[in-house]
Amino acid sequence: MQPVITSLPTAEPYLIEQDWSKYTPDQHATWAELVSRRMPQLAEHACEEYLDGFEQIGLRQDTIPNLAEVNRRLGPRTRWNATPVSGFLPPDAFFEMLAARQFPTTTWLRSRESLEYTPEPDIFHDVFGHVPMHAHPVFADFLQQYGRVCAALIHDKDKLERMGRLFWFTVEFGVIRQHGRIRIYGSGLISSHGESNYVIQGGPEIRDFNLDQVLDQQFLVSEMQKVLYAVESFEQIYEAAHEAEKRLL
Repeated sequence: MQPVITSLPTAEPYLIEQDWSKYTPDQHATWAELVSRRMPQLAEHACEEYLDGFEQIGLRQDTIPNLAEVNRRLGPRTRWNATPVSGFLPPDAFFEMLAARQFPTTTWLRSRESLEYTPEPDIFHDVFGHVPMHAHPVFADFLQQYGRVCAALIHDKDKLERMGRLFWFTVEFGVIRQHGRIRIYGSGLISSHGESNYVIQGGPEIRDFNLDQVLDQQFLVSEMQKVLYAVESFEQIYEAAHEAEKRLL
């Protein structure tokens, strides 16, 4: 396990406190509706590690997560923290936080009118979609390694763009083969009923994970993904992040 960086000089201006007491009953009800819409499908189609992580970090269906409580359970397992931030971070601050095992987490929640999709990440996407996977030791080490490599590449736009594809096809739109089936683990799939349905119904081409192909695979954020890359284990992406470091640094 890589050593954890405690200083966040670039990200520090974006760090905030979550005032959990300020969430309204309607917001908690919106969270409950979002979770209840996703869990039946995820119980069948999410990877085992996501479902286990959901339980380990104590997420609940009826209330918006209190990040301090989440971190009390997550930290001892993998030394990761869901760290509240004010919104979008510049790339250097984002990678600095990942390298420090601090996941930038927004604290606002989408409105009831935007249950299916919001263009900006909210606490549902960030915590429900991402954080359960941070309880898995190998995935946790992969994500830190990814942040370290990208932080070192921050001034090389072309190489950073290639690393962004590794993030997209794992952290955001990752799928894994388990028990002879395709299961989802990427947050963009976990948190979106429409995106998940598209995968479950056989929409995208599912290729075996190949680092060279992933680094070269272009994608559009604005449409359903035509190609996804299935791993056999999370050790595969951990090794891929180290191989990317050798190739790009």
